[in-house]
Amino acid sequence: MIGRILGHYRIIEKIGAGGMGVVYRAADERLERDVALKVLPAGSLADEEARKRFRKEAMALSKLNHPNVATIHDFSSEGGVDFLAMEYIPGATLADKVNSGPLPEAEVVRLGKQAAEALEAAHEQGLIHRDLKPGNIMVTPKGLVKVLDFGLAKLLQPQGLLAKTLTLEGSTALTGTLPYMAPEQLDGREVDERTDIHALGAVLYELSTGHRRSPHEAPSQVIKDILGEAPKPPRSLNSQISEGLERIILKCLEREPADRYASAKELIADLDHLETGDLSALIAGRPGRGARRHMWQRQLPVIGALALGLAGLVFALDIGGLRSLLAGRAKNPGVHSLAVLPLKNLSQDPGQDYFADGITDSLITELGQISTLRVISSTSVGRYKKTTESLPQIAKALKADMVVEGSVSRSGEKVRISAKLIHPDDERQLWAKSFERSIGDFLDLQSEIAGEITRQIGIRLSEEARLKLAKRRAVNPQAMDAYLKGVYSGDLENFNQSIKIDPDFALAYTKIAAAYFYSGLFGDLPPREAFSKMKQAALKALEKDDTLGEAHGYLAVAWLHNDLNWTEAEKEFKRAFELNPSLAMIHHLYAHFLMAMNRTDESMSEIKLAEELDPFSWDRSQCFGWHCLFTKGYDEAIILAREGVQSDPKNAWAHIILGWSYEQKSMIKEAIVEFQDALSEWKDNSLPLAGLGHAYGISGRTKDAREILEKLLGMAKERYVPAYDIAVVYMGLGDKPQAFDWLAKAYEERSGFLVYIKCDRRFDGLRSDPRYEALLKRIGLPPGTTMTS
Repeated sequence: MIGRILGHYRIIEKIGAGGMGVVYRAADERLERDVALKVLPAGSLADEEARKRFRKEAMALSKLNHPNVATIHDFSSEGGVDFLAMEYIPGATLADKVNSGPLPEAEVVRLGKQAAEALEAAHEQGLIHRDLKPGNIMVTPKGLVKVLDFGLAKLLQPQGLLAKTLTLEGSTALTGTLPYMAPEQLDGREVDERTDIHALGAVLYELSTGHRRSPHEAPSQVIKDILGEAPKPPRSLNSQISEGLERIILKCLEREPADRYASAKELIADLDHLETGDLSALIAGRPGRGARRHMWQRQLPVIGALALGLAGLVFALDIGGLRSLLAGRAKNPGVHSLAVLPLKNLSQDPGQDYFADGITDSLITELGQISTLRVISSTSVGRYKKTTESLPQIAKALKADMVVEGSVSRSGEKVRISAKLIHPDDERQLWAKSFERSIGDFLDLQSEIAGEITRQIGIRLSEEARLKLAKRRAVNPQAMDAYLKGVYSGDLENFNQSIKIDPDFALAYTKIAAAYFYSGLFGDLPPREAFSKMKQAALKALEKDDTLGEAHGYLAVAWLHNDLNWTEAEKEFKRAFELNPSLAMIHHLYAHFLMAMNRTDESMSEIKLAEELDPFSWDRSQCFGWHCLFTKGYDEAIILAREGVQSDPKNAWAHIILGWSYEQKSMIKEAIVEFQDALSEWKDNSLPLAGLGHAYGISGRTKDAREILEKLLGMAKERYVPAYDIAVVYMGLGDKPQAFDWLAKAYEERSGFLVYIKCDRRFDGLRSDPRYEALLKRIGLPPGTTMTS
């Protein structure tokens, strides 16, 4: 379908699929906007009469105009394909957001209120959703909730004979997604607004606890739980939930509609009371379900029979793809993700920790080359070096299907590695083997271990992958030792020592390229010098071994920052992912590249992928916040940055993002405090200094801003200070001529953050000046005043 034109819509990419059809991002070539094009399942509209009915109902739905509801623009058919054109909404679904666990209560309440407001608007027009679930509630980068697919469950419900097959005792047809359905949907009673309130309660339950209201997967048991079993109190699953939120959720989930909120308006009122702390005003009473549970337990035999009958229908008709899903799992469970836990140092010498950690990192990189396997980054697995958590807990946190454990011992220039592959659910050992080699043959050894693991998992490698895991050249043992010390410490000198001993050691050149990148980006070295050295090192690595994905990644960054060659940069990023799709940091850097190009949706996708590969890296989560900031998602940026500060109060980068976000929300006092906190960790660093100077300037504290400016100019006489940061302070002071002069210097010196200028809203005051467009052209950025909000 990609590239196909339906009506006046050109299909660009697939963005989702479900029981109601496949969704594509498409270009509306008449109105020059992106839309979400939902292509309905073949046969869902059996004839022209059904299409007329659908068109009439769809047009009625299009009149539902509310900021929290995705708008329907059009319905049409072409070449036997029926499709709906809807508002295109960038962002993530609540299903995506809850994948990593429960959300903070404040976020649950904020999202819940917006979803309830969408229901309220629809219910006022007599529209019932019938299929509300996390997967059709979107959250934009700005934190705005958009409810999708209003009314489609009814529009697409089967007619005629099939409807009768689905109907229980002559009731209305079964519509919805099983885990979020209300009892009245399952036992065939009338549905109304309170059915949607039940579904929203199920969504809030999942957001708050990280679990669905039914802990089971078997359809018969899920149905039995919905019809007869009170859900576990949310606080028994997450002790951080307040009593007030628990009461609200449980009232939504009452079995009888009469016991739920009578309207979405009542639910919104209770969420408001919860936010203000006025619990005495809550409509939701204290949970006291013992009597009701006793009554339900007497009904369980009848409910059980009904559940089994319903499950049979669900399975036989493959509603929601349940039959296919369950059969697929039984047939091929599949292994898609792997975590290599830190190898244990069996020597009695803590000074050899670098050796075990370096080998762990190298093995992760080697396994990451396998395109069908997602390998968790060493940054995230490193937190489990001295853990008391069980393997099932670790695997769940990392979302790993399989786990590798092992140990390392060293005797002189000999290394012995023991590895075992474990299924985390039942801690069953699937494979174990010990390997012994010279340190100089380590690259060959890690390839052998990776090959054994992939065979045990059952992954069939492509010819290119087999060649990449073939024997590698030997490395001087001393060079390898210096390299592993560098991986452990991050010290550039170790890598330089490594290539001095062995000038053909490609991996060491790759790490040198990475080190120079950060030196240039954050101003430790003049960027012209640092980025040039980064490029030289990356090219040298690829001259020695052109299959190193990480080296291609840093060459991409060099093309971007050193040469401002965006085309070559993207080609190298793509090659890096072909060779190693599990490089979290390179996905992270590619996301920055895309953000600078105003390709915000692609950028967000890359950041999310980087987070999946490295879920516990503060760096990735803070940069997700950075992306939200630059697309005006200030509240979401603040939430992410606060999480960073809470987990590590000394996280200067999180304080800086908080400062930038507060400033954009005109919370200048709060911004100033955050920049000052960042400076307490990064003393005399130009990045927080520039932020502080800009905040002083726009708040009228001109004298303080000029003091910051003088400090930066004084520092620049003794060491490198990015011209870009000085331009930021001049913008705070409203001095546009000086800002342009310093931006010109930033271009000449290749200031690290210059390529992101279209994202940086502190320069909004320059956008209409012809000199700004000229600067964009020199940088190689497409014209335009700012990023899409």
